[in-house]
Amino acid sequence: MATQHLDLDEQEQLDQIKQFWAKYGNLITWLLIAALSAYAAWMGYNTWQNKQAANASAIYEQIDKSARNADLANLKTALNDMNTSYAKTSYANQANLLAAKTYQDKNMPEEAKVALQNVIDNSKDEAYIAMARLRLASVLVQQKNYDAAIKALEVKVPESFEGLVADRQGDIHQLNNKPDLAKAAYEAAYKKLPETAIYRRIVEVKLRSLGIEPPAVASQATSVAQP
Repeated sequence: MATQHLDLDEQEQLDQIKQFWAKYGNLITWLLIAALSAYAAWMGYNTWQNKQAANASAIYEQIDKSARNADLANLKTALNDMNTSYAKTSYANQANLLAAKTYQDKNMPEEAKVALQNVIDNSKDEAYIAMARLRLASVLVQQKNYDAAIKALEVKVPESFEGLVADRQGDIHQLNNKPDLAKAAYEAAYKKLPETAIYRRIVEVKLRSLGIEPPAVASQATSVAQP
């Protein structure tokens, strides 16, 4: 046997390896199999993700083209394909928002609401959901369904959207003849919008139209008046 030609030290090392392998060999084998399986799964998932993105991108191009050409039949078909197979992708968010705008422009509010609800129900991105809720409120306002429009906005949104949501709520209350609620909403919007935001000036005008000085402006006026 080959072991007969080994010196005593080598023979001892070989025996130790055999004992170690006898004790831990199965565990090591299974750990290697698990690691290789995880790596293969990760590679497969990345490949699948890339394929999903490519397919969703192609469908989005169809939707974009259909929207620009006002081809509502193809838009509906492509959007259905997107929502059936790629509802969780960012392309689906963009596609539904684009379709909703097209439907709203074509006076098709029910179709617009369905597209926006798809974003609200399926998106994992809070910013897309907030945009969809703002637009849904606009569609509901067009239908004079003010209570539903307010309800669509009564949810937590990312901080960057809080001012816009409050402003939209003010608009809705104004249209619904609730000036006190409108004032409160506009004041909240003014406080939440960044001082450098151009849109903040629009909210300022809305407040003044209701006979209210914006909080920051009122504070500055008081400090100037003091000796």
